[in-house]
Amino acid sequence: MQKTIGIIGGLTWHSTLVYYRLLNQITNERLGGAFSAKILLYSVNFEEIKQLTYADNWDGIAGIMIDVAQKLEQAGADCILLGANTMHHIADRVSSAIGVPLIHIAEVTANAILTKGLQKVALLGTKYTMQLPFYTRQLKAQGIETILPNEADIEFINTTIYDEMGKGLFLAATKTAYLKIIDDLVAKGAQGVILGCTEIPILIQQTDCDIPLFDTGLLHAIAAVDFALTK
Repeated sequence: MQKTIGIIGGLTWHSTLVYYRLLNQITNERLGGAFSAKILLYSVNFEEIKQLTYADNWDGIAGIMIDVAQKLEQAGADCILLGANTMHHIADRVSSAIGVPLIHIAEVTANAILTKGLQKVALLGTKYTMQLPFYTRQLKAQGIETILPNEADIEFINTTIYDEMGKGLFLAATKTAYLKIIDDLVAKGAQGVILGCTEIPILIQQTDCDIPLFDTGLLHAIAAVDFALTK
């Protein structure tokens, strides 16, 4: 029997659209016919989350995410997805407040990297994803070394995520700059690149690079469908 996937979306709604498509697309590829995913989606107001993030008010963010996750569980969700990498900074707090599994985006990404046999990867995302320990800690636990961009590039990536991609702007000049950053990270030894913001894969695709790219939203969606279709 197919399980119901609960997703906290709106983080941003642009990537939530991708999540919704992927969850249904992957389910249909697995089951055929007219099958689609059973999904409960709660879309939050990203401006509220954004301002709390800028204020470093993770208690406030955790309170919102826990409340939404509990509502999804009460509505019948069999698992929970936080539809953004950055929000996994408080994933442990959300997980401990619910009675269903929270599928952790960094865990599934680490597993995908290990499957490729890589030991050293670059991480791109918001400055919170890159600099707070919640992501690199998951990778280190699996024996994976993380390379980060320099400080100027971290600020550039963070700004473009919030001020461009978060508003649905995916600019050619920004793409060119990202590819230059990736080239610099490859020169430092990166064997692959984690696209650790669910908007970045809208800007950068595997065809743009010669080394493996890890689309975290896609990996997260695959893991959710795997869970939903496991008896």
